[in-house]
Amino acid sequence: MQNEKEHILLHYEQSIQWVKDLEKLSEEQWRMPVKEGKWSIAEIIGHLIPWDEFIVNDRIPYFFKDIDLPKSADAQAINDLAASESRARTKEETIEKFAAVRKTLLSALKDMDEELWSKELVIGKSTLSLAVYFQGMAEHDNHHFEQIKKVI
Repeated sequence: MQNEKEHILLHYEQSIQWVKDLEKLSEEQWRMPVKEGKWSIAEIIGHLIPWDEFIVNDRIPYFFKDIDLPKSADAQAINDLAASESRARTKEETIEKFAAVRKTLLSALKDMDEELWSKELVIGKSTLSLAVYFQGMAEHDNHHFEQIKKVI
């Protein structure tokens, strides 16, 4: 599990720098949809923020405790609100907020004991390991980062 944890931590560390590097984009590039009918780069990065907050506040504290996880939030409502907020914030504000929240998540993951990474947890009707859960989150990031790479 050490390698899986290290892989996830490395992904999150690199994601912070990768997003910070987007500061060099022009305002036009930052606000341009990645494809017709899709979000802009600003909205993509902005929507990652509340999901990291959700993991930090409503998932990690409850993993491996004998209490039910808080109900998952309405994904569409969170995404819509995040997109709206991202349109209103400056590029610098969005990137700074992303980095701050991602660092909080990274810190929480670093503090998790090694043996927890292979332990099974139940989310809704799914049973998976912590490592698999965070691999899925990293894949979600990478999906969006690839969308961005295609337009810049």
